[in-house]
Amino acid sequence: MSSTTPKEGSDPHGEGRWISMHQRFVTETRDAEPEVLWVGDSLIQNLFNSRIWDTSFCLMHSLNFGISGDRTENVLWRLQNGELENLSPKMIVLSVGQENYGDTPEKIAEGLQAICSLIRSKQPQAFLIVLTLLPRGSPDSPLRKRNMKVNEMMAEYVKGNSRLQLVNIDTGFVQVDGTISHHDMFDYMSLTQKGYSKAFEPVNELLTQLLQEMEGEVGRTEAEGSAD
Repeated sequence: MSSTTPKEGSDPHGEGRWISMHQRFVTETRDAEPEVLWVGDSLIQNLFNSRIWDTSFCLMHSLNFGISGDRTENVLWRLQNGELENLSPKMIVLSVGQENYGDTPEKIAEGLQAICSLIRSKQPQAFLIVLTLLPRGSPDSPLRKRNMKVNEMMAEYVKGNSRLQLVNIDTGFVQVDGTISHHDMFDYMSLTQKGYSKAFEPVNELLTQLLQEMEGEVGRTEAEGSAD
């Protein structure tokens, strides 16, 4: 399995839930006019049920295209098959890679970069925000080390790109002894309500700043047009 080869999500129980969610998202692109589009795996899907979504992101005219369990290749498939059509968001937030079990950090970074390239080609007007992969498990967890390496490679990838930014959402989840508090991640991987507020506050601050700047630019353009 390749992290950069588009692939439909798995349907182990024959319920058709993954493809049904994708089809719903495609339908939503025809009616919604989001300023912020969220794309990714369970971190994005479950963000929809968080307090910070209700108090902040919902008010930004957000659209959530997160599917739990998605790997980079699944997100690629979705974005190539209608989820980026009909829309013109100001910002797109991407978080995926956590579920790419069996892939090396290099392969996961390649998958993320392929998604970034696809988004830039289909939505060139949008400012793209990529979220770092969070720490997980015990201090010596190989997946925690894997995620750190992916983050390092993505930090290099975004350098010099004025329309793409990597946001570090690890706002102190690892304690002094190297462990993660169950108050932040109840199973040492999935965020609690407190964890969501903690992780996504930097994202909230950046989105708020960008929206204000974009609205200011529109205001200046309209004023200049009136003067002419």
